[in-house]
Parts: sequence; C-alpha cells; structure tokens
Amino acid sequence: MRAVIYARTGDPDVLVLEERPIPEPGPGEVRVRVYRSGVNPTDWKARRGEKPGTPVDPPQVPHHDGAGVVDAVGPGVEAGLVGLRVWMREAAYQRPNGGTAQDYTLVRRHNVATLPDVASFDLGASLGVPFVTAHRCLTIAEDGPTRLGPGALEGRVVLVAGGAGAVGNAAIQLARWSDATVISTVSSPEKAQLARSAGANHVIDYTKEDVVREIRGIAPHGVHSVVEVAAAANAKIDAQVLAPCGSVAVYADDGGGEVSLPIRPLMVINARWQFVLLYTAPAAAKAVAVEDVAAAVLDGAVRVGRDAGLPLYHFPLERTAEAHAAVESNIVGKVLIDVAEPAD
Repeated sequence: MRAVIYARTGDPDVLVLEERPIPEPGPGEVRVRVYRSGVNPTDWKARRGEKPGTPVDPPQVPHHDGAGVVDAVGPGVEAGLVGLRVWMREAAYQRPNGGTAQDYTLVRRHNVATLPDVASFDLGASLGVPFVTAHRCLTIAEDGPTRLGPGALEGRVVLVAGGAGAVGNAAIQLARWSDATVISTVSSPEKAQLARSAGANHVIDYTKEDVVREIRGIAPHGVHSVVEVAAAANAKIDAQVLAPCGSVAVYADDGGGEVSLPIRPLMVINARWQFVLLYTAPAAAKAVAVEDVAAAVLDGAVRVGRDAGLPLYHFPLERTAEAHAAVESNIVGKVLIDVAEPAD
C-alpha cells in the first residue's frame, strides 16, 4: 500500500510517498480503507516542528482526520463494524503509523464514528479536528449547555471570530443547529459571504467597522460565548462585549503569544476564559462532542463546500506536499487528500 511519511521535520518537501505492507489490526483497533484524508493546520505545524531538520524516528504518517470504510477489526472490537463507513479523529496523535495519509490505517476503536450514507466522505474527513474543537468551544460556558442540538443554545448569542476558517465554520454551523444567534467577524467581503453561507446571522468586517459598537448594537446585553481564533489581537474586544458569566474559548495561537486582560471588569461579570486543545481535552467531553456531531450530520445540519461556507480543495495522495503548502499559506477553505475513490 501507499503511505506518505516524514522522517525529519521541515518544509512540505520532507513528505515522501513510500510503499508499505498493509498492517494488521491489534487489540482495540480497526483497519480503515481510507478514501479521504483531511489536512488541518495542526498537521503542518507538527511536520514543521519546533526545529526544522530534527529527525523523526520512527517516521510519521501525517493527518488526524479522514473517512473511509472499516476493512478489518482487531481482538476486542465488534465484527459488525466491518464494511461500515466511518470518520476518524486523532488518528495520528502519538501514533507514528496511524495517520490517514495512506491507503489503509489502524485507528483506535474509540477514534472512529459511523458515517451515515447521507454524508459524503468529503464531509466525513472534514469533521474531526474542526467540529470536535468547535463543540468544545461552544460547551464550556458555566451557565451554558454541555450538549448541542436543537434548542440547546436558544436565547444565547455566540460570537465566532474568523468565521471563514474551518473551526469558525464548524462553530457557526453547530451553533445555528442549536438555535443560537451567531455573530461572526471576518476580514474581507469574500470571507463575509462564506460566514453567511455557513449560517451566521450577522457578519462584521473588522477591517472596516467598529466591532464593539456593531456587536453591542446587535446584542445590547452582550454575547454569551466567544469562539476565539486570535486571542492576543481580540482580547480587548472580547472583554468589552461579553455578557455576565460570558465565556471566551481560545482554540488557536495567532502568534501573539500573550494575552492581556482587564481584571476588574471581567471579575464584575464573572467572565470565563478557557483554552482549548483537542488532543488533551477531557475524554468525556470529546465523546459527547462526537455523539453530537454525529447527530448533526444525521440531521443534515452540517455541510461542506462553498455553499456551506467552506470551499473544498482536492489533492491526490502523491501531491500531499502541495496540500500542506496550501494549508500553511492560509488558503480559505478545507484541503482534502483523495486517497482513493470508493467502488460503486
């Protein structure tokens, strides 16, 4: 079988395609025939590493997200999974051979979820990192719900910073499915259209508009939840628009490195700041997120593609380096690797 690997950290050209034997699943594992592999920023950041040129031993197969069909199961895994369509998450986390950038991969049973026939493999490969992260960001408020679904966020206002990104898009879709009023900030008319296509009720171009004034005009009592991609840049804005007991979920580091907050005003409203990293998030929270995301997929409430605010860009497996370069250059949309096409 074909597998993309990197044996040292660095630029996209460290990614090489090699032939490997098809692996056999061990206890608690399933083997998945991969059809789509999803590329996320975390993938290129891991590939680049803190110091480019550092040896990676054993070599790493990249990509946490993917979709395909269960081909075999190991001891302790129900045989009924064989032949089912699935989506995968955290496939490469602490598993050098487990990434989805290969024809077949071994995944822990709890890191696969069934993909209904109504959902495409493109959607399945787009769910893991963005949607589970977004779910976590939307459910950490002290006075908010721990589950998402119709009515769960009714009467609440959610601010999604960077609504044209993959996590931002997921947060908008999940929040709207849960009946929240969603405000999104963007940096261009094109991104504004994508955020609207995802379902945002209100879109603010922060390069042209007074964000605090616009948000307060929409939500005079403030926003209940902020899904934050650029905490260092937006901390002052977030502090000015939070409702009492409001929460800010920070899921990315925009390069600022440090955040300054006005202590007394945030104490008065009992504000909460929560930092979110998918891989080390509580297992119970991730399990709930997978259940809710799966329910949203079954409801037809989440989609991918330009008409859903998330343009798709496809690369064949042998061009994985180009796919990484596209994500690293901040392409607007979702990058997918077409590992194979399912038989009709």
